[in-house]
Amino acid sequence: MTQDIIIAGGGRVGFQTAELLAARDEDVTIIEQDDTRVSEIADAWIATVIQGDASDPDILEQAGIEDADTVAALTELTGLNLAICLLATQIADEIRTVARVDRETDGAYDRFVDSVVYPEAAGARAAANKTAGEDVQSLTAVTGDVEILEIRVAEGAPAAGRTLADVAFPAGTLVISGEDGNRISKPDTKLTPGSQYVVAVEPGVVDEVLKLMRG
Repeated sequence: MTQDIIIAGGGRVGFQTAELLAARDEDVTIIEQDDTRVSEIADAWIATVIQGDASDPDILEQAGIEDADTVAALTELTGLNLAICLLATQIADEIRTVARVDRETDGAYDRFVDSVVYPEAAGARAAANKTAGEDVQSLTAVTGDVEILEIRVAEGAPAAGRTLADVAFPAGTLVISGEDGNRISKPDTKLTPGSQYVVAVEPGVVDEVLKLMRG
C-alpha cells in the first residue's frame, strides 16, 4: 500500500531520501524554505514541493499533515526537527514521526519521536528506511545501484499466496530468501502474506516489484 509521506527539509538528506521513497512508489511531499532549493526540487519531478517553514502549523496543514502516514523532519537542526515532529503529533496524533539528529542519541529522544536517524553515519537509505517503516527495508551497507530490499508481502497483493514460479517478476529481480530467512528461495517458494523476503532489484524495476508484493 502506498504511503503518504511529508519530508521537512529539502537539503541533501531530505532530497535523497525523497528520491529513494519515490522510487518505491510512495507519495512524497517536501517542505523547504529556500526558494532556490524549491525550484531545484520542482525541476526534479520526484515529489510535491511546498515553500515554507515546516514548524508553521498552516504550512503542515497545507502539506496534508492530517492525512499523512509519516512526517520526517530532516533539516540540519535537531531542535527544529524535534519541534516539527511534536507539532505534527498535535495536529495528527496517529502520524509516525522521524527526526534527523546531529549525533548518536542512545534513545534520548525515543519518548518524543517514533524514530531518529543520524544520516551522517547511516546515509540517506537509512532515513528512507525509518520513514517508510518496516514493510520495505534497504540493506544500507550495500553499494552500487542494485537495491537489496527486505519486503513484507501485503495481504491481497498480486503475488500474495503464489509461488515464485507463478509470479512474473520483471527481469532484474532476484528473490533471495524464503519467508523464514533460513533458506534460499526456490521456484516453489510461496510468497506468504505478512512474511518478509530479501529481494535484489535493479533500480528500473523497483516500482513494479513493489506493486507485485505490496499491491
